[in-house]
Amino acid sequence: MLKEKNNILIIFLLSVISIAFVSALIIQYGLDHRPCKLCIYQRIPYIISMLLLLSILIIKKYEKVTLLSLAIIFFLSFCLGFYHFGIEQGFFDELSVCGVDNFKENLTKEQLLKNLEQNPVSCKDVNFKIFGLSLATINSIFSLLLAAIFLKLFAKYEKN
Repeated sequence: MLKEKNNILIIFLLSVISIAFVSALIIQYGLDHRPCKLCIYQRIPYIISMLLLLSILIIKKYEKVTLLSLAIIFFLSFCLGFYHFGIEQGFFDELSVCGVDNFKENLTKEQLLKNLEQNPVSCKDVNFKIFGLSLATINSIFSLLLAAIFLKLFAKYEKN
């Protein structure tokens, strides 16, 4: 079982992760900044982690395994965010996941019109910055920090 001090930390982390997730939704819907597909995919670890953190607080079983899972989830989130950052900076090429390279193919007029109507956002376009940093950059840093925190909680679990 996690001690009271760690429960407070779990509640704090759940709050911070929830605020980050809600902020992404506010930026998308409230400020009308359309996200690319990678931005949408980067939200998945946040949703999963909120559910896992709630399970630690409510169910109070499998806490150690859940902490390790959270560390892995946020390390993967860091990798995805770093890849997105690399696309923005031109280190990596966009893959078909970004949905904008379809224009290189020979398309019929109908397919071209359909693609233009969808108006996909390129993963290399930075539409929103905070303190001069793209959201992919912020997500990379935040995810790496969270991975380290959850790994430390996992390592200290037996000592509690």
